[in-house]
Amino acid sequence: MNKPRLVVAITGASGAIYGVRLLQALRESGACESHLVMSSSGVMTAQQELDMRKSEIEALADVVHNVKDIGATIASGSFRSAGMVVAPCSMKTLASIAHGLADNLVSRAADVMLKERRRLVLVARETPLNLAHLRNMTSVTEMGGIVFPPVPAFYTRPDSLDDMVDHTVGRLLDLFDLPHAGLVRRWEGMNKTHHTEHHQ
Repeated sequence: MNKPRLVVAITGASGAIYGVRLLQALRESGACESHLVMSSSGVMTAQQELDMRKSEIEALADVVHNVKDIGATIASGSFRSAGMVVAPCSMKTLASIAHGLADNLVSRAADVMLKERRRLVLVARETPLNLAHLRNMTSVTEMGGIVFPPVPAFYTRPDSLDDMVDHTVGRLLDLFDLPHAGLVRRWEGMNKTHHTEHHQ
């Protein structure tokens, strides 16, 4: 049986580490064929935040697509995939998806996911949010997409930034039922030492 395919897009919001770590996790598990598309702003942000060149990030993916190539395989509904993650998702990309502009391969591939009723997850990175952002998030949600801000889970008591990033990436993979090892510390109920009642 062929591996499932997952489209991963990296756009120009802060948080390029989410897309990069997602690609690394997919490579490590070997359970999925990754298809990468990066916006020009995504490339710039990755260089600024991670000191990673475009070629280094592309080397993590199984297949790489040019953001300007509207004729790429992932631009067609006939291309089978498990879905798509935009990590991070800029507010410009969010707006383009919410309004169906399909003006580059990222927003076109996302449009395909929505029309084919496949899972689309947007790791929206912005704060505070203005009304346009909120309305665009509502529109995407009403169309079947999932807005997934990378909010850290402090109940896991993360020791590092890597721990917080891994937790988010693991939760993203959970949404597609894709395996991963050790990325998510599962909630197992309240620690008894933190909620013991003292009666006097």
